[in-house]
Amino acid sequence: MTTTFAATMASIAEKFKSAVLADSDGVADACIRVEREELLGLATELAAKGFDQLEMVTAVDYRDRIGLIYRLVSATLSASLVVRCDLPAEQPRVVSLAGIWPAADSQEREVLDLFGVAFDGHPCPKRIFLPDDFCGHPLRKDFESPTLIRRPDLI
Repeated sequence: MTTTFAATMASIAEKFKSAVLADSDGVADACIRVEREELLGLATELAAKGFDQLEMVTAVDYRDRIGLIYRLVSATLSASLVVRCDLPAEQPRVVSLAGIWPAADSQEREVLDLFGVAFDGHPCPKRIFLPDDFCGHPLRKDFESPTLIRRPDLI
């Protein structure tokens, strides 16, 4: 029996009541917003339902929170999906998904390095680009450096 993408999303909505689902509009991928406490459970469920490829992990600094963004692909369902999870700006921390999708390993390290998000349970939780003694996280909006030149129109 072949499961459809719509049936998979209906199953997710039933199991994860706090998740907010947004259908694809034909341009953007379908999206699931989830609380960080449910991220691991949701990721485990999505992997079991055929989302076997993690294409991207990134983050966005919204000043009051850090938004994590995961892009997943299922060849079986011929579908892609975005999972979003907001974290507090002060000490952002979430569970690592590297145990589910190995591609998350280096990408979570990148997010740690550039945004300061700690991934609990990560197999190698250290910086990937910057030296260990580097202070701060350069893609955070509150990042300060004596060598940083701010554009006057963005201040």
